[in-house]
Amino acid sequence: MTADRIHRREARTLAEEEFDRFARLAASLSEADWSRPTDCTGWDVRAMALHVLGSAEAQASPKEFLHQLRRGLPVNREIESHHWVDGLNELQIRERSSLSNDELVARLAAVGPRAVAGRWRTPPPMRYLPLPFGPPVGWAPLKYLLDVGFTRDVWAHRIDICAALGRPMEATADHDGRLVADIVGEWAGIHGEPFELVLEGPAGGKFTQGAGGDRVELDAFDFVRTLSGRLPGTGVLRHPLPL
Repeated sequence: MTADRIHRREARTLAEEEFDRFARLAASLSEADWSRPTDCTGWDVRAMALHVLGSAEAQASPKEFLHQLRRGLPVNREIESHHWVDGLNELQIRERSSLSNDELVARLAAVGPRAVAGRWRTPPPMRYLPLPFGPPVGWAPLKYLLDVGFTRDVWAHRIDICAALGRPMEATADHDGRLVADIVGEWAGIHGEPFELVLEGPAGGKFTQGAGGDRVELDAFDFVRTLSGRLPGTGVLRHPLPL
């Protein structure tokens, strides 16, 4: 099968569900879980959750987004990063570091609907504002983030946290499987090589492009972790898709 891409109406349902699933995961964490290291260098589970909260609050409020943009970009130089989003991520964590874990859980539970509503209020002209995402995506309109990019970020960090805890991830074909299929579609279109991809688990499926390419069989979430650089990839999996 070929990958069926996510369209805007479906994207909103997926965004709402993903925030809810992340909030439920956060609410289930023990005190020891918060300090476990994740695949993202320098981030433990708590730092990752603080980033997700900060990003969601920026999605919910144009004022907060502008604040993070204005204050976060200079942080890039401080942390010696070359991607504009890294400074925003660091600022999100710093400015929320005084929250208790209970406060963090409560704010995560409340912010999801506001974040999604804020994204879908973005006026059409702004949705097409071009932004530099770096290779392999290059320049893409803001709607790339608003429709699926922000949802993928929350989802990828839910995968990170479950991997850090050694815990099975809540996963269904109609939610996680749709996010996987959309990623396969974008990734395949960027690199253009033939492949036969067999992804296992409830989020998996079988995908093909062309003929005579690599045949790859692995867990659907390990596929996502490989594309995003969390795990090493060879053959057709050497082509990244940052999340």
